[in-house]
Amino acid sequence: MANEQELDRVVIRFAGDSGDGMQLTGTEFTKSVAEAGNDISTFPDFPAEIRAPAGSVAGVSGFQVHFSSTEIYTPGDAPDVLVVMNPAALKTNLRDLVDGGTLIVNSGTFVEANLKKVGYATNPLEDPALAEKYKVHMVDISQLTVAALDGTDLSTKEKGRAKNFFALGLVFWMYGREPESEIRRIYQQFAKKPEFGEANVKVFKAGYHYGETAEVFQTTYKVPPAKWAPGMYRNITGNEALALGLLTGAQLAGKPLFFSGYPITPASSILHSLAKYKNFGCITFQAEDEIAAIGAALGGAYGGAVAVTASSGPGIALKTEGIGLGVMTELPLVIVNVQRGGPSTGLPTKTEQSDLNQSIFGRNGEAPCPVIAAKSPGDSYYCAIEAMRIAVEYMVPVFLLSDGYIANGAEPWPVPDVRGLKPFPVEHRSDPKDFFVYARDPRTLAREWAVPGTPGLEHRIGGIEKDALTGNISYDPQNHEKQTKLRAEKVERVAQEFGEPDMRGEAEGDVLVLGWGGTYGSLRQATEALRAQGKKVSHYHLRWLSPLEPALDKVIRNFKHVLVPELNMGQLLHVVRARYLIDAKGFNKVMGQPFKVRELIAAVDALLETPATTVPHADHVQARA
Repeated sequence: MANEQELDRVVIRFAGDSGDGMQLTGTEFTKSVAEAGNDISTFPDFPAEIRAPAGSVAGVSGFQVHFSSTEIYTPGDAPDVLVVMNPAALKTNLRDLVDGGTLIVNSGTFVEANLKKVGYATNPLEDPALAEKYKVHMVDISQLTVAALDGTDLSTKEKGRAKNFFALGLVFWMYGREPESEIRRIYQQFAKKPEFGEANVKVFKAGYHYGETAEVFQTTYKVPPAKWAPGMYRNITGNEALALGLLTGAQLAGKPLFFSGYPITPASSILHSLAKYKNFGCITFQAEDEIAAIGAALGGAYGGAVAVTASSGPGIALKTEGIGLGVMTELPLVIVNVQRGGPSTGLPTKTEQSDLNQSIFGRNGEAPCPVIAAKSPGDSYYCAIEAMRIAVEYMVPVFLLSDGYIANGAEPWPVPDVRGLKPFPVEHRSDPKDFFVYARDPRTLAREWAVPGTPGLEHRIGGIEKDALTGNISYDPQNHEKQTKLRAEKVERVAQEFGEPDMRGEAEGDVLVLGWGGTYGSLRQATEALRAQGKKVSHYHLRWLSPLEPALDKVIRNFKHVLVPELNMGQLLHVVRARYLIDAKGFNKVMGQPFKVRELIAAVDALLETPATTVPHADHVQARA
């Protein structure tokens, strides 16, 4: 009987060919972890190609899950356990495995043809150095899967597809997961193809019992449940939470939600999610291209709906002229940008923060928009509601930034009591008396939202400059400057809606770590580790990027150093330097991967230890760490 060892936290990575089902394996294991009450953070990492060459390095797909008995912020710097299904997965992931970590290898795929595909001259499993550095378990998962399905009517190819469930069953046993709930899920998932459901259950059980009976596995591990505040929780991805937030925002506004979009990675699943909610009055429209999508969204807003469009950087570029039209016509619109690596089509499935400049400045003329950024999967829900509220109350297009890391990542999310959310009901102008299109609310500078067809409220809006009151076309230079300044001032006044800053640490010290978006978890965890060492480091997370949060004015000059880590070449850094005229330092990583906590700790330490005017690039710090 195996010994049981209790652990505080574990990071597991499943990696294999893009056809090996690693995303499904990781997702299913995450569900079991959630049922056990652990805190969770996940990071799916997959290739951009629909089907890269089998067995190639380019085709490796991975899923990392970090689960713990205490609160965690990231999917983990490096895996404690690495499960690889082929030589390509070993080659691309082994460097990340912690020293002394557990390596589970599908040894059946380490044949000469597969080794040659990835440049192995000899079989790396035969290298004694591998066993010296890691706890290596060579399991012929491919052969054992076929053996478990002996006697079934499945073809050899169909049998091979089930091998991910063998790996899942084995890891279930290693970490004391209850198999019965997973067996029920498998049957439910394959209800329309019961023969596949039965086969996958057989293979899952085979993997689980292999762990029980194989003498090489002498220890099982247990991670106790985390302590949670009372309430109902669900596991949620960023795009799922964002879609629910948009839907909730429309309900709080008392308006139908109109969503128009064009499929693009990693934003497409927002459209998929919203399409399920027709019963809530949600209308989804898949346009023929990005330009049509922004045009339809503007039409929806003009017609009185709460309108949303979503894309990623390349699609936002195509929407740019339409967004400028939204600024000029002052229509309420939410523009979701789920950022990915760029430029052009760049890295479709990899994360980056490279569209901040595009969101703040990326339109012709003076066309400012409010910009809000989500910090985590669950936070996407609340950012969507906030973006929608600002859009309708200020009559302005609002950018909502997410990224591939947030969109595809998952975490436990406390389901909110929607009765506690404050409504912001829309009131359309209906009285024609003294109606002027650009008459403005004295607090927000928003013009009134008059729905076309309302008797006596006939009006026109468009892309050519309008008179500051009547809305008639105007080429008067003083009028144009007045309207330009009013539109800019309206965006600045959004700052009066901001709540308390998201800051951890004292309001003065040696280093202020200033971040935004999906870097939140890594920055917060790194800051807490540094503070635990007695270092005077604080973390300020920006929710709003335009306008900048006024609370930042009060603290940014109280620190000897300001470090701005970003997954770009320094876009927020440029804004901060221009705004505050301080010598803030950037720490930048443009690899399509999130920050590791150890990279950030090393960057802060480098800033504290040396008076140098620059901070090392992320790859240099990683090499030192």
